[in-house]
Amino acid sequence: MRPVFIVLAVALLGLGGWWLTQERRWQGELYCIERPGTLWNGLAPLTAGLTPECPTYSRTYREEVRRGKARVEMYRLAGWQPKVLLDPFKRAGYRQLTNDVLPGNYTAFLDRGGDLLQYHAVQEGDTILITISGQP
Repeated sequence: MRPVFIVLAVALLGLGGWWLTQERRWQGELYCIERPGTLWNGLAPLTAGLTPECPTYSRTYREEVRRGKARVEMYRLAGWQPKVLLDPFKRAGYRQLTNDVLPGNYTAFLDRGGDLLQYHAVQEGDTILITISGQP
């Protein structure tokens, strides 16, 4: 009877370890980055000089990302290069629908077969924050 308890204990520890590694992502600052080192979950390798970030919105927003109802990735880099991440999307078949430039802001909508993304860049001091959002 003792070997059964050992097997059960090992199985529970394994299950607990797996659950903990899955949950850690959702508790961390980079919860929205599903595949680190890539842009938009593997669309392309991440360009050097970009620092990934995730929105610090409410828990509700974080839960929407977790459940797959929303998707967002954010990247910060030095200087004003608002279109730096557009080319990988275009190479992946996204068509740029808009090209809106305002002082310190840039917005574009991208479409690939009905998959609509919003690309927004905003200048924050001497850096730029690029936010890409859409449905998963």
